[in-house]
Amino acid sequence: MTEHPRTPHASALRVGRLVAVAAVSTVALTSLGVSAAAQASERPGVGAAAESACTRVIPVGTSTFDIAFEGETYAVRVHVPDVPVRRSLPLVLDLHGSNNNATTQADISDLESLADAENFIVATPTGDIAFPQTLPDGNWAWNVPGVPLTSGTYPPAGSRDDVAFLTAVVDELDTAGCIDDRRVYATGFSGGGRMASALACHASEVFAAIAPVAGLRAGRPDVADLTTPEAGTCDPPQPVSVLTFHGTDDLVNPYPGNTDPRWGYTVQTAAATWAGLNECRVGPTTTAVSESVVAYSWTECLGHADVVLYEVAGGGHTWPGTDVPLDQFGLGTVTHEINASSLMWDFFEAHPRRG
Repeated sequence: MTEHPRTPHASALRVGRLVAVAAVSTVALTSLGVSAAAQASERPGVGAAAESACTRVIPVGTSTFDIAFEGETYAVRVHVPDVPVRRSLPLVLDLHGSNNNATTQADISDLESLADAENFIVATPTGDIAFPQTLPDGNWAWNVPGVPLTSGTYPPAGSRDDVAFLTAVVDELDTAGCIDDRRVYATGFSGGGRMASALACHASEVFAAIAPVAGLRAGRPDVADLTTPEAGTCDPPQPVSVLTFHGTDDLVNPYPGNTDPRWGYTVQTAAATWAGLNECRVGPTTTAVSESVVAYSWTECLGHADVVLYEVAGGGHTWPGTDVPLDQFGLGTVTHEINASSLMWDFFEAHPRRG
């Protein structure tokens, strides 16, 4: 994957953009079957503030938090909004793409600005598989279970188990960050989206919902038939709500699939597989969201889960709504008809873990 150097942002423009898309996000989710009443009833800020037995010790703002895992210590970027330290908050893991890092991912998603406005914590960890360094904070990849890296090689023997590591990140932040256990979510871009998908497959007891961008999977491709997921490689015991965004002109993780064992089957197959795993009874329902964006939604699933795919006609290997000019790095068109970060937060709010 081509690299993206950090691009400075204007805070005022960020906030203005977030406000501008708020109404659009609510209308879009409502049209996809997530009612405005349901969204409001699930918002952490509605009604009395949630007080808990824990006390948050991570400072307000952006800092690094050390995670001890299997004899090593890993620094994780964490952003905390300015709220009372005894109020439990949702947690969103934001996972960078392959050959990239946490700093760049924070710029691409801009979830930290949204976290300040909506009161949730963002943790942006770093993969542990090193690529040749071209970025100041290094170039890294995730150990996505059972599939090769973008280089075509498999992760080295002894590579960190990133499903276990990211679950440990949640566990450590649970107390130090005073996390609402029912509201733990994951997103990611490209390889980070594939990693977020793996978390839903293998840690459904932790993650209530995921929202991969340009990277949804539902298990590794079957080596005997790359057009389908391999049976048994994604078998979550609990339903997980899934929201995803993908451009039809993505050349890195192609929308219609390819013959690469890292990717394989189509994005539509991935979404439909999740609908099957969640035993959704209705869908796909097609909704025209904007001139270039169509949403496919599966509803009436187990545990009040939903599955929604935003298909971006002509969209590249990009994050919808980002201010980072990914198109300048050969990754294709960035749509601004929708904002992935705002839409995913509305989706997360409406889908806490139940039971």
